[in-house]
Amino acid sequence: MPRTYKPTGNPIGRPRADIKIDEFEKLCGIQCTKQEIADWFRCSEDSIDRFCYRQYGQPFAVVHEQKKSVGKISLRRRQYQVAEKGNTSMLIWLGKQYLGQRETAEVKVEQSIDESIKKMDDFFTSKQQEEQEQ
Repeated sequence: MPRTYKPTGNPIGRPRADIKIDEFEKLCGIQCTKQEIADWFRCSEDSIDRFCYRQYGQPFAVVHEQKKSVGKISLRRRQYQVAEKGNTSMLIWLGKQYLGQRETAEVKVEQSIDESIKKMDDFFTSKQQEEQEQ
């Protein structure tokens, strides 16, 4: 959109922030916040909002959600590549995330609860008696 000018020949308002679409989409893809994106382009968050409405016809939150999905896909692809190369910790993590696999910890109880409570009671009683003797 061309700038408008006053009768004196001076432009009205500031020039638009130079926001490049491909850079904007890459920043969204790596899940940068609106503030980080605004800092990258040296503009305000409001400028980012106006850019999104101009380019995509939607608010930043909607555009960001769509574009960050591309980054998630790339990340998932790399995780699978690492796992396929034999990284066992990545294989375990992916199994837990996508296959519902879990590590179970076995807990053994050596004493009954009543025995444990009696031992704690005896301990505190002996401490009270020691304090009274002093």
